[in-house]
Amino acid sequence: MPVKYSLIKQCQLSGARLGSLETLHGRIETPAFMPVGTQGTVKAITTGDLEEMGTGLILSNCYHLFLRPGVEIIARHGGLHRFINWRGAILTDSGGFQVFSLGGLRKVNDDGVLFTSHIDGSTHFLTPERVARLQNIIAADIAMVLDQCPPYPAEKDVVAEAVVRTTKWAIRARQAHINDRQALFAIVQGGVFDDLRQLSAAALTEIGFDGYAIGGLSVGEPKELMYNSLEQTVPLLPAEKVRYLMGVGSPDALLEGVYRGVDIFDCVLPTRIARNGRVMTSQGYLPIRNSVFAADLSPLDSECHCSVCRNYSRAYIRHLLNAGEILGLRLTTYHNLYYLDQLMREIRKALKEERFTEYYCGMKPVLKKLYGGVDE
Repeated sequence: MPVKYSLIKQCQLSGARLGSLETLHGRIETPAFMPVGTQGTVKAITTGDLEEMGTGLILSNCYHLFLRPGVEIIARHGGLHRFINWRGAILTDSGGFQVFSLGGLRKVNDDGVLFTSHIDGSTHFLTPERVARLQNIIAADIAMVLDQCPPYPAEKDVVAEAVVRTTKWAIRARQAHINDRQALFAIVQGGVFDDLRQLSAAALTEIGFDGYAIGGLSVGEPKELMYNSLEQTVPLLPAEKVRYLMGVGSPDALLEGVYRGVDIFDCVLPTRIARNGRVMTSQGYLPIRNSVFAADLSPLDSECHCSVCRNYSRAYIRHLLNAGEILGLRLTTYHNLYYLDQLMREIRKALKEERFTEYYCGMKPVLKKLYGGVDE
């Protein structure tokens, strides 16, 4: 098998679980957060930075890599790992999120999606089969099926149509997927409608995949609705397979997702806000560009032990950002990713020591107060 999930320990009072995801490029302890490197790079930092902080799995995007540089270039390097000089594991998203996010640049029908390139205006028709084969060539450890992610809010009949289409596309992707060194994950859709989530999960698990993602959440709905959907959906997924919640990266939502049984997460949030001068700390978001930090000699977070906090002051990082120096982006990005990595390490430690419920009850109000608003 190209990937293997092993359940190590299950919390008796919640859905939270400690596990291990074995891939051909290393083992990832779960629960884990996966940094997003859409175009083959996690913006502003190097693969060496990621290795230094202990990252084992990153995400790239098949649609964007298909447009630029093209899968032929990646294939000449022997696959995406060699192309980007990354020794860890890679998951490639299919382009399903672009069905949601690109709006006027795409048209969807039962056959596939007609995209208009945001780069040069060229048109490209992507089918579930073509996307599966493109990902076979890219050769990431994990490929995602092409799915249709409806927006929020959406009428129930619109979401139901997306569920049916996603299921049909998953069948076609499963048949087209031919790389036996690459896992294929399905994506459960259904919006905030419990019965549609149940239908989607039942259909996809009957087909059989190497892992299962929960898509169509964190697309604008209130967090409580997302948590309710997770409570209804996660128990329907096979316990022996990894569970992946797509597009979630705020600290409070990560904790709540783990509580409900999610194993891996991804989101652009920590890197995007870092480039805007906003960092995550034990005291909440810190707008480091503000003038109040101009002469502040303290680290970004006095409770953080990352190399940024050990070596640089708030005043210096603010100076870099306001002077337009690239190093400032690298330092804030590194810190934010390290912050989330440490949060996941703490969660895994609590699970390992069988005190997750106590940890959850203590951290829930703290993280909700600090990060419980609308994500950036």
